[in-house]
Amino acid sequence: CVEDAVFVPTLRKDRNEPEAAVAALGRAYAYGVPVDWEAFFAGTGARRVDVPTYAFQHQHYWLRSSTGAADAADLGLRPAAHPLLGAAMELAGGQGDVFTARLGLDTHPWLAGHAVRGSVILPGTAFVELALHAGVQVGCGCLEELTLSEPLVLPERNGVSVQLVVGPADAEGRRPVTFHARVDAADDEAWSTHATGTLVPGVAVPSAGPVAWPPQGAEELAIDGLYADFADGGFAYGPLFQGLRGVWRSGDEVFAEVALPEDAAGEAGRFGLHPALLDAALHALGVGGLLPEGAGGHLPFAWSGVSLHASGASGLRVRLSRSDTGGVSLAVADGAGAAVLSVDSLVLRPVDGQAVVSGGVDRDCLFRLDWASVPMPMPT
Repeated sequence: CVEDAVFVPTLRKDRNEPEAAVAALGRAYAYGVPVDWEAFFAGTGARRVDVPTYAFQHQHYWLRSSTGAADAADLGLRPAAHPLLGAAMELAGGQGDVFTARLGLDTHPWLAGHAVRGSVILPGTAFVELALHAGVQVGCGCLEELTLSEPLVLPERNGVSVQLVVGPADAEGRRPVTFHARVDAADDEAWSTHATGTLVPGVAVPSAGPVAWPPQGAEELAIDGLYADFADGGFAYGPLFQGLRGVWRSGDEVFAEVALPEDAAGEAGRFGLHPALLDAALHALGVGGLLPEGAGGHLPFAWSGVSLHASGASGLRVRLSRSDTGGVSLAVADGAGAAVLSVDSLVLRPVDGQAVVSGGVDRDCLFRLDWASVPMPMPT
């Protein structure tokens, strides 16, 4: 160990291998030994020069793409204009439109607030939001029906590639819509289908909401500890999804007030109707006794007659009642009572734990190789 040593100009005198001496001094200097460089180079004509400031000039020397593609338009696509979608493309020959996205907890961390049985799944309300947005883009503003066939699980690592395909219109202008997904870096796997439905032209006329709020004579229901109870039952909601503020019941109708947290209210304008806000409205179903029979919790399964009347709401007043088809209907308004969304019927079904697990978590497991002892047969 060398401590407080200083290499002085005597190392320069009578040396036969100057390059080797400089290299040796350089190694010593790199290890922290003080070197008197001015004395070492005295009389040699050496002078100090400025080091190139490459790292601070912000000049990039990476190879550039010959196409110079920088956005969706440069790739022959168009911006999808939605926080959960990346780009869109009209297929040639009138074969429909495709909307693409990559969803993951790294790019959309707020989705982690919607976990069921330990797996993060895309809310059913997000499928509705995306279908309505695509419908507006192609001139079909009403979602006639949408059936969710398989939960879309978001893995802890990587993300999920999504394709929302809107098919060509039939003679009445109705267009099929389908959601496909595949885990990132799984190009050898087939695309899985998670929802199918139909978009139709036009927008339904909203039904009138209650003039007074809360409705006169309605009984207020307790919601203290509701989200802790949900977590105990396998539904872990993050702050963005804990939007239920009050629930009332009057006869066969249930009324709910929901709102986004203050720090997220500014994001509402980027959506038609924020999926977390509509999801929170559905939390009133259990409080008000409108859920179907069956233990273990329920998830949205089939939506019918969904129309968006106004966008960007950060708080809602919701009226829920049983529909003629055995589901529930929703009349959704903003804080002033103006119509936001109407749903003719929503059918829910009990959670299938195995379906949630098989939706993506197994594909993200970490496997290892292990040795197992095998008994050898005794020689005869």
